[in-house]
Amino acid sequence: ATVDACRQFEAPLLCRGGGTSLAGQCCNVAVVIDFSKYMHHVVGIDVDRKIGTVQPGCALDTFRGQTAKHGLMFGPDPATHSHCTIGGMLGNNSCGIHSLLAAKYGRGLRTSDNTHELEILTYDGLRMRVGATSDEEFDRISLAGGRQADIYWQLRALVKKYGDAIRRGFPKLPRRVSGYNLDSLLPENGFHVAQALVGSESTLVTILEATLDLVPNPAVRSLLVLGYLDVFTAGDHVTEILAMKPTGLEGFDHLLFKWVQIKGTNADKLGLLPEGGGHLMVEFGGDSREDADGQARRCMDMLKKAKNPPTMKLFDDPHEEEMVWMVRESGLSATAWVPGEPDSWPGWEDSAVPPERVGQYLRELRKLFDKFGYHPSLYGHLGQGCIHCRVGFDLYTTDGVKRFRQFMDEAADLVVSLGGSLSGEHGDGQARAELLPKMYGPELMQAFRDFKRIWDPQWKMNPGKVIDADPITANLRIGPDYNPPQPATHFQFPEDRHSFSRAALRCVGVGKCRREGGGVMCPSYLATREEMHSTRGRARMLFEMLNGEVLPDGWRSEAVRESLDLCLLCKGCKGDCPVNVDMATYKAEFLSHYYASRLRPRHAYAMGLIDWWAWLASYAPGVANLFTQTPGLRALAKWFGGIAQQRKMPPFARETFQTWFRKRPIRNSGKPPVVLFPDTFNNYFHPEILKAGVDVLEAAGFQVAVPRETTCSGRPLYDYGTLTLAKHALRHAIRALRPYIGAGMAVVVLEPSSATVFRDELVGLFPNDRVAKRLKNQTRVLSEFLRREAKDFPLPQLRRKAIVWAHCHHRSVLHFDDEMEVLKQMGVACEELAEGTCCGMAGSFGFEADHYDISQQIGELSLLPKIRSADRETLIIADGFSCQEQIEQGNTGRKALHLAQVIQMALRQGPDGPALGRPPEAAYPNLRPEDVPPSRSALVATALVGLGVIAAGAILWHRSRRERQ
Repeated sequence: ATVDACRQFEAPLLCRGGGTSLAGQCCNVAVVIDFSKYMHHVVGIDVDRKIGTVQPGCALDTFRGQTAKHGLMFGPDPATHSHCTIGGMLGNNSCGIHSLLAAKYGRGLRTSDNTHELEILTYDGLRMRVGATSDEEFDRISLAGGRQADIYWQLRALVKKYGDAIRRGFPKLPRRVSGYNLDSLLPENGFHVAQALVGSESTLVTILEATLDLVPNPAVRSLLVLGYLDVFTAGDHVTEILAMKPTGLEGFDHLLFKWVQIKGTNADKLGLLPEGGGHLMVEFGGDSREDADGQARRCMDMLKKAKNPPTMKLFDDPHEEEMVWMVRESGLSATAWVPGEPDSWPGWEDSAVPPERVGQYLRELRKLFDKFGYHPSLYGHLGQGCIHCRVGFDLYTTDGVKRFRQFMDEAADLVVSLGGSLSGEHGDGQARAELLPKMYGPELMQAFRDFKRIWDPQWKMNPGKVIDADPITANLRIGPDYNPPQPATHFQFPEDRHSFSRAALRCVGVGKCRREGGGVMCPSYLATREEMHSTRGRARMLFEMLNGEVLPDGWRSEAVRESLDLCLLCKGCKGDCPVNVDMATYKAEFLSHYYASRLRPRHAYAMGLIDWWAWLASYAPGVANLFTQTPGLRALAKWFGGIAQQRKMPPFARETFQTWFRKRPIRNSGKPPVVLFPDTFNNYFHPEILKAGVDVLEAAGFQVAVPRETTCSGRPLYDYGTLTLAKHALRHAIRALRPYIGAGMAVVVLEPSSATVFRDELVGLFPNDRVAKRLKNQTRVLSEFLRREAKDFPLPQLRRKAIVWAHCHHRSVLHFDDEMEVLKQMGVACEELAEGTCCGMAGSFGFEADHYDISQQIGELSLLPKIRSADRETLIIADGFSCQEQIEQGNTGRKALHLAQVIQMALRQGPDGPALGRPPEAAYPNLRPEDVPPSRSALVATALVGLGVIAAGAILWHRSRRERQ
């Protein structure tokens, strides 16, 4: 129906999968069909024929998850396998790291080589299935007549006219992706119409369904890493290694190694690699560990006999193998936005040559880079002849753009002279299509033009790409006229040259935020499948807001506010995004300007100022709980605070942790001191968690100190962009902690979101404050402190099973390995729900009336069903206050324990823990309102609360007036 509407109005049309293309294929003034939203299902797997049928919007990992059940896999697998779609792979003719596995079974490396059949729709409305065409099939189509017969006759005429030119002019290499696959139409190749259409970048037809060839999936894989003098020498040896039939052969140079160290991304994995200035990663697949390792050792024996053999290391530990692969797969994150290096861009990021010429090409390419003053890292699929890099093109000045264009011309000449392809994986799009005549010459370019006209006579399918393409420099996103505003901001963005505009440019469009499982990023996209709710979509909106052409309202843009509204500020993107886009910080900054001189929604005052309300409530918790827990009154309180009626408001504790601690005598006097930070959530609502933290730290041999002043990290204030107050809260916290910081004491924070403020937001707001930097460096979560600064503490044993849920900030910013290691050393049999995303509560997000439904939807993706299915004696461990609330309020019948409580349980009750037959958390009952009788001076307390509301309103009014001035 969409194609029909486009035809009626003569509108150009573009089909899109994940939108991850790097060559501009998905950029056009056209109607865009996003197949990933609706047509994203696996239709079926035929195990006997080793084929699978899938819709174009299906993510590759979703497809592979189905094929793996039958011991099969689809050979091509780009690094974006978690979120790239089959349609996108068909559009660009993708390959990937393990394409060699397909070659091992007699198939080519590209998606086209592994395509069996397609169901397609032409712009003029013809729907048909195409594949290999026998003479009998051709005759049947011809006799039927009509548009399909006309197409097939024209295709046969095209082959007859250009067949010899195709045989002469198409380079003979495994990774030729540039141009159309006219060689698939040759009689000796089966007149395979489906394979000819693959790689056409939506310029010919719309693909509705694909039937793909599958190959056996090795049961076991072994990884052999080789260290050479440099990447050029490594390239010289790929052919001899290919003779050993590996399932993967990747390589990278010393610069990737260096930049991984500089950026810290996967830097801890570098120590696993053998010595060398260039490395090859050789993977072998087999039916057993002995089979796979045997292949690797035969390769090692062969290399040892060669002159100047490489250093070698065979990995047998699957965990270590995965860690080493992460170094290679961090190529994009390591080479984009490198501190001290020019901004880098795609453009010449995936050229390919015959594998036997890889070493020669790498040397010549490096000379060309040196000539133009570019210094990119070189890495990629060396065993397949495909080289990846991001180049520091100067796209900001007129001279820089001219030099970029001159380089592209000379680089194209170089790769063609070696019998290579302009693109070996990412396609031509607009980035390289203008250079195709250098590769194919005028006759074959005319053949391409005729081929497009056969399928798209109206020239409406993604025009300006591949054939008669727009010039390379015609539609640059960044160019000499790029001059975004540099607005004054609260956050200083030190990692982006102190520029919010540059931060908004950070996203490179790889689309990892659109993956359908694993990691934290991006929970709102998982729930809605809308691009505007992905990290990439939001980053694009901020870029357009600053550009001012499409979104002219600046900080007041309703479109940007709507896009950011469902951002949970989980910071999943900060940890999961290859280039560390920090949308939580961008949202807080945007909201601070959007609401300047405006009233915020009432939930922003109810929950953003929770530290104030909790402080007031602590003087009369019985009265406060009367309003928040009593039927009728609590409904009114929720309405007044903009809180969802379905939510339970956690009751205030009878006594705050700080009050309890002040009454307590000093213990472990003379032992090493440590500060326990009394965060708002645990101080006022769950003091039992901080008390457990005291027990654990003292058992570990430390004297615990707690600031006497009421302090808050300001975490809830960021959610609503109340950054002036957030900075005030942080300054107060710094003053309260200054004596301890100056003494070099570690600051242990039990609430992950508060720890993240000290480790992240703090230096973003105060990048030049020395005390702030020291606080960042001295802040620890409990597990981190125990592993690094209490190494002699013998952790108590606890023989129980546990389901462990990581708070988003803990996993994304603080990292969660220490938590799991502590539990492992305790003997707890843990299952980490690593496949999950955010719990859905996300601080105050899930409490808000407008967000309740999506909060629950996100919780049901992974966390809540898993908790419900756990047996009653299994520990449920979650350190975050919001995660604990989501679990308790998510109809699970369970409550979660903090790590401090788990260790305390083992210290008090021994290795068997609490008695069997009841949930372990029963030892830590939540405070119920009936446990806290109203104060006898309830009238006075209520008056105090009322005065507090008035005082808060006066402060907010004064602040609003000051901002207007």
